[in-house]
Amino acid sequence: MREEYNDYDEPQYEDDYDQYEEEQVDNKAVRGYRIVIIILAVILVALSAVYFKMHQEQKADYALLEEDRTKIQGDLDSLIVSYDDLKIKNDTMAANLEEAKLLVEQLKNERRLNYNKIRAYQKEVGTLRTIMQGYVRQIDSLNNVNKKLTKENISYKKEISTAQLRAEMAEERAAELNDKVRVGSVVRARSIGMVALNSKSKEVTRVKNAARLRVDFVLGGNELAEPGQRTIYACITSPEGYVLSGPDAATFTFETEKKVYSASRDVDYQNDDLEVKIFFNGSGFTAGTYKVELYSEGKLIGQTEVALR
Repeated sequence: MREEYNDYDEPQYEDDYDQYEEEQVDNKAVRGYRIVIIILAVILVALSAVYFKMHQEQKADYALLEEDRTKIQGDLDSLIVSYDDLKIKNDTMAANLEEAKLLVEQLKNERRLNYNKIRAYQKEVGTLRTIMQGYVRQIDSLNNVNKKLTKENISYKKEISTAQLRAEMAEERAAELNDKVRVGSVVRARSIGMVALNSKSKEVTRVKNAARLRVDFVLGGNELAEPGQRTIYACITSPEGYVLSGPDAATFTFETEKKVYSASRDVDYQNDDLEVKIFFNGSGFTAGTYKVELYSEGKLIGQTEVALR
């Protein structure tokens, strides 16, 4: 036993022990490094996973924002078309239309979208839509009022046309009645005759011996005629075809023209039959057929032909 211990080399033992301790320290350091590397690797993997997840979420968010942008742009385009379709000249509406067009351009050029901006655009679109809906309601109301006024106008026109037609019919009826009254109010002469008289107003059988002619007739009674004084003109046309007249060749107006007459007489007519005699003084009468025409108030009231020998 003692020999075995004697064989023990103490310095060598210490060297081996130190080497062992150094190896143990090195092993601990390696294990520490490995642990750190593992931890860093885990952290890196975790960070990568988080980054990937955030990237995917950002992509999803961006897709939603783009979808919102497209929807807002579509709403704005629809609003612009609606404003154009209203076709109303209004300064406020024109300003709203320009604002909608400006928002479309801003939205197209927007590079950094976020939810706040999207909400702002949506709010603007909502405001413009509300304004447009107000215009539409006003226009619908005005259209309803216009339709009502149009119906009333048509009704009034029909009533006016009916009234005018009735008035025209009444005027025509009145004109017809006036014409009938005017025609019916003319005093007519009947039983017209003419005889030749000598200077003593005695009838003669030979007209060459006559010093005057007497026209006899009856003014017929007429309740429609205006009573009062009226002048009767007698036009006696000789067999030779000229009107017998005095030296002054007196005239009266007939149908806007002057007409020579032979003799006249004023009478007081009171709507009853009235016998009238008109005398024409002259000489050199010739035998033949004489034409006698009687006029009063611008109208021919009677005529006849008389043969004198």
